[in-house]
Amino acid sequence: MSPIEILIALAAALVLVALTVFVTWTVTTRYQKKVTEKTIGNAEDRAREIVDEALKTAEAKKREALLEVKEESIRTKNELDKEIKERRAEVQRSERRIQQKEENIDKKADALEKRESSLSAREDNLNKMKVEISKLNEQRLQELERISGLTSEQAKDYLLKIVEDEVKHESAVMIKEMENRAKEEADKKARDIIVSAIQRCAADHVSETTISVVQLPNDEMKGRIIGREGRNIRTLETMTGVDLIIDDTPEAVILSGFDPIRREVARIALEKLIVDGRIHPARIEETVEKAQKEVEVMIKEEGEAATLEVGVHGIHPELVKLLGKMKFRTSYGQNALKHSIEVAQLSGLIAAEMGLDVRLAKRAGLLHDIGKAVDHEMEGSHIQLGVELCKKYKENATVINAVESHHGDVEPTSLIACIVQAADTISAARPGARRETLETYTSRLKQLEEITNNFKGVEKSFAIQAGREVRVMVVPEQVTDADMVLLARDISKRIESELEYPGQIKVNVIRESRVIDYAK
Repeated sequence: MSPIEILIALAAALVLVALTVFVTWTVTTRYQKKVTEKTIGNAEDRAREIVDEALKTAEAKKREALLEVKEESIRTKNELDKEIKERRAEVQRSERRIQQKEENIDKKADALEKRESSLSAREDNLNKMKVEISKLNEQRLQELERISGLTSEQAKDYLLKIVEDEVKHESAVMIKEMENRAKEEADKKARDIIVSAIQRCAADHVSETTISVVQLPNDEMKGRIIGREGRNIRTLETMTGVDLIIDDTPEAVILSGFDPIRREVARIALEKLIVDGRIHPARIEETVEKAQKEVEVMIKEEGEAATLEVGVHGIHPELVKLLGKMKFRTSYGQNALKHSIEVAQLSGLIAAEMGLDVRLAKRAGLLHDIGKAVDHEMEGSHIQLGVELCKKYKENATVINAVESHHGDVEPTSLIACIVQAADTISAARPGARRETLETYTSRLKQLEEITNNFKGVEKSFAIQAGREVRVMVVPEQVTDADMVLLARDISKRIESELEYPGQIKVNVIRESRVIDYAK
């Protein structure tokens, strides 16, 4: 076939295809249009049906709502009618009550009018009676003046004088009764305060002793303590001033001495030596020095503990040390520090009952016997020394007055001073507080040492063996061996003339020279 024929054939084919597509599209379009129109018709019918049903439902709902509204309005109307009826009834009742009250008021008003009229009539009668009484009084006075021969002024003065004398007598009797009642009440109140303070202050009944017991691990230790030819025990007794009693008591050594500080030093030193095991004179001296330092620390701690226990702060450190030193001081067998703490507590309780300064009362009670810490070292009574110490360390004037007046030597200038005086008496007088024989005994030992210390050349002295022996340490440069004989005799004569004691007292004068050198 030629190219033209081919092109014609292709063109015819294309035309045929185009016609086919067109016819097909036209048919399809018409079919879809019919289907669509049918579907739309069905939808419109369904919509009309739904609208009709909705209208019917709405109509039904509307009728129901109208019925409910009518019922609610009827119910509300009934309730309102009922409430109106109740209020009307209440108003009617109120009106009746008001009407009754008005009637009562009218009746009372009528009664008051009648009473006023009767009162006015009574007043008229009273006025008439007063006029008559005044006339009668004038007549009576004239008659009395005629009978007595006195004018009314003279009679009035006479009557006033009689009344005045009676009033003076009655007032004097009343004042005396009030004074007696006040004294009785004051005594009762004072007893109540003191009893309350005593009951609230619980104190132990303790008396101090003059011995200490040191336990030993075994009886062999006794021989080591004695040492070769007794040199260890002599050194220990010489360094401490305490008598060591080694008897048949198993595993125990008794330390005897009236000075508790020395006894405590000896006890600590001996216990350290027992633990260490090295017991010889040089070691004993070293241990005693360490024990003395420990006791000094203990004294400071005891003073601080006392201030904390009582609750008193701001005391000078030196006074605190002196308080701690009082732990090793006794008075009639009563520990001085415990006594001071007890007096402070009692003073605080009594001051609280009386509404006074509790802290100041406790401070005065704690320091009232502070002079006892140094009275065996310095001249003067413990009251004078206590006042000097308090003034030296700038204590409160009330505290100073309490210290100097607690034994009645000076008049108290404050209630706190009186309280401290009463508390000191209570503490000393309670059962078990003091023991007279122990105080007498310790006083004798103290006097024994004071007598020996007053001699020239005496370095220190120790009363031991319950006061049956006094050991006198002399200065080798001032006292020779020949002087020792005369010194021992003079001390014996002085003791015989100034002390009263049973049996005899041994005077042991010791003169010791030491030379120390070091090999380098």
